[in-house]
Amino acid sequence: MTQALPTRARIVIVGGGVIGASVAYHLALAGERDVLLLERDRITSGTTWHAAGLMTCFGSTSETSTSIRLYSRDLYARLEAETGVATGFKPVGLIEAAADADRLHEYRRVASFQRPMGLEIHEITPKEMADLFPLARTDDLLAGFYVPGDGRVNPVDLTMSLARGARQHGATIVEGVRATGVLTTPEGRLSRVTGVATDAGDVEAEIVVNCAGMWAREFAQANGIVVPNQAAEHYYLITEPLAGMSPDAPVFEDPAAYGYYREEGGGMMVGLFEPRAAAWRVDSIPRDFSFGEIPPDWDRMTPFLERAMSRVPVTLEAGIRKFFCGPESFTPDLLPAVGEAPSLPGYFVCAGLNSIGILSAGGLGRIMADWILTGRPDADVTAINLDRFRGFQLDPTYRAARTAEILGTVYAAHTPGVQLKTGRGVHRSPVHDELLAAGGYLRDVSGWEGADWFAGPGNTPQAEPGWGPQPWFAHWRAEHEAVRERAGLIDMSFMAKWRITGADAGRVLRHLSAGDVDGDPGVITYTQWLDDDARLQADLTVTKLGARHFVVVASDTAYGHVEGMLQRAAAGLEVTIDDVTTALAQFAIQGPRSREVLAALTDADLSTDAFPFRAVRQVTLAGRAVLLARITYAGELGYEIYLPAGDAARVWREILGAGTAYGLQPYGLKALASLRMEKAYRDYGHDIDNTDDVYEAGLGFAVALDKADFRGRAAALAAKAAPARRRLVQILLRDPERLLFHAEPLYRDGEFVGYIRAASYGWTLGGAVGLAMVEAPEAVTTGWLDEGEWSVEIAGDLVPARVSLRPLYDPGSARVRM
Repeated sequence: MTQALPTRARIVIVGGGVIGASVAYHLALAGERDVLLLERDRITSGTTWHAAGLMTCFGSTSETSTSIRLYSRDLYARLEAETGVATGFKPVGLIEAAADADRLHEYRRVASFQRPMGLEIHEITPKEMADLFPLARTDDLLAGFYVPGDGRVNPVDLTMSLARGARQHGATIVEGVRATGVLTTPEGRLSRVTGVATDAGDVEAEIVVNCAGMWAREFAQANGIVVPNQAAEHYYLITEPLAGMSPDAPVFEDPAAYGYYREEGGGMMVGLFEPRAAAWRVDSIPRDFSFGEIPPDWDRMTPFLERAMSRVPVTLEAGIRKFFCGPESFTPDLLPAVGEAPSLPGYFVCAGLNSIGILSAGGLGRIMADWILTGRPDADVTAINLDRFRGFQLDPTYRAARTAEILGTVYAAHTPGVQLKTGRGVHRSPVHDELLAAGGYLRDVSGWEGADWFAGPGNTPQAEPGWGPQPWFAHWRAEHEAVRERAGLIDMSFMAKWRITGADAGRVLRHLSAGDVDGDPGVITYTQWLDDDARLQADLTVTKLGARHFVVVASDTAYGHVEGMLQRAAAGLEVTIDDVTTALAQFAIQGPRSREVLAALTDADLSTDAFPFRAVRQVTLAGRAVLLARITYAGELGYEIYLPAGDAARVWREILGAGTAYGLQPYGLKALASLRMEKAYRDYGHDIDNTDDVYEAGLGFAVALDKADFRGRAAALAAKAAPARRRLVQILLRDPERLLFHAEPLYRDGEFVGYIRAASYGWTLGGAVGLAMVEAPEAVTTGWLDEGEWSVEIAGDLVPARVSLRPLYDPGSARVRM
């Protein structure tokens, strides 16, 4: 132990790698002096000490990820002046090689997105690449992307500089003390953090931050928290000194060859991200592993190493100084685990950095500090929030298989349509066999198997990844048009569902919901849950069945976040929260003839007078009791059907049979996306997120400001009265041949004003359609939109577009209420 262990600290950080050091630094920088960082061995032990030290910003189409990297790069450049400890940052530049057409298109899209975010990027020729990095063979490459401000950093020096800065600002760092657990005390239905147990005694604390790296999973699991990161082998080779290898040479990356290259001690580091990796110590990470290495698997790695080295042929003849293998930590979706545990207030996590811990540490440390001190993150964290994980992802077999596959995607081309193959089928819909029989092309939906589109009975669905139109688009279009013109049936059983009962059920839901969810029974309400700033936390439906009986339905990706909000809001109250996600099947039948199809299967009066929009009834359908709600996510007359999973297959078949006379057909998630996008229906975590207030998101119609107090009401009143300088708008490309995916920049009169957050193809509207958040120096009104010339940048091309605040399809929603 380097100094005495305090008996108390308001915030205790567990783990002294670059992430823990950055969180400590940013907390102290923000004025929080009562911070204790515990490191079981020495600072940087574990994985930080052997990191490759790349500080590269290029490659992301996430605003959050890009801002994290840009902040980190800027911090590392100026930190020495503050702390007196060099970070080793050298802005030698980055060259990203595009070896094939898919990568070239992807990188052009990335460059289009990141330039307006502040990253300087130049597309260069193979000759220009060779001029900048003469040792590389470039004659077979299509192009390169040069980022002059990127470079490299010394991981140990950087961590020491952050630690010095943390101490200078008042934080305490103690090495040689191992945290053995987090102490808690019950508080209603939840518990709260009270301290940390260590091998040198307990430390009282209000907040604990798990920055334990590859040990984070086991440390969190002791408190019932899911952090499914898994260590894997990561390799790099260092050659003997090479003639012509300058210390100022740029970092060179060729993902198609699995390699990255930079100068190291006069020689060259050749780093690897092989297409099929190997998990390490799936059972448990050794507690005493600090500055150790993993014996290299030469047989497995030699083919990948030879391919990587062939990009820089001189390395094949050079002497090998070191072939290194050390562990790096990866998550199932290749995104970090960040945020507060939904089940344990005061327990934060920042781990699972997927081999980008060095280049992310600065920005993530800043976000974490802000989140801890204010209670709310100031960046979009919907993709990286810890609460997205599920318990099944802790399974050792799952982790081993998924880690081997997911690491291989780091350097793969990220072409639309690529699917992961491991960890599939954890949950299966009650109509799984029916989906297969209809020729469903299945994809992973939060551990469920969902049909993306249907090839038709007796046909085997086939699809290849691609940036352009694909043969299966014909099936997608037919399903979309069936819903618009006749009727379609979709399985939505993967949706997150809870039954909320008890004397205080209405009270809890009134507090959480911005909409009026506690009126008359038999009504389904589309509503948002807000934070204190009226920013979005959830977008869902609440159905009132009785005075003490409600059903909450949210998207599959929102499961953990919504359940956490429910549990916290219900603490100390008479409420029972039952997860019925797997117990209840959920179908949606949508389209102008959907009423006729259902009428053939029930005696219930489905007329608009008897069963208006948003009505919910218990009815008998095909001989089975179901809960029927008149609601839509497709922009048509439609219904959602909830029923016991055991009855689902029979009712599904009966609906399809009865629907034959009305042109009904099953439709998949691809058609659902295009239908909802034409109607500009929102999807939390995709086109709306926790940085948007409810009025910016265009959801003010769902807010009941005249209702008794709900969370965020005061801020919602203020937001409604403020000039709307930030608004979510719908985009329609004027060229019907061009496609949108997401992250395409949006321009008004040549000025960047936002980017496409989510998109699809509008088969009814006749072009690609998307949603974008527009920011302007003045109020964003219909007049302001109409006065501008609008275009969307797609891989460097500007494509004219139409922009609207109102849905371009059925803006008055007449079809929904027919």
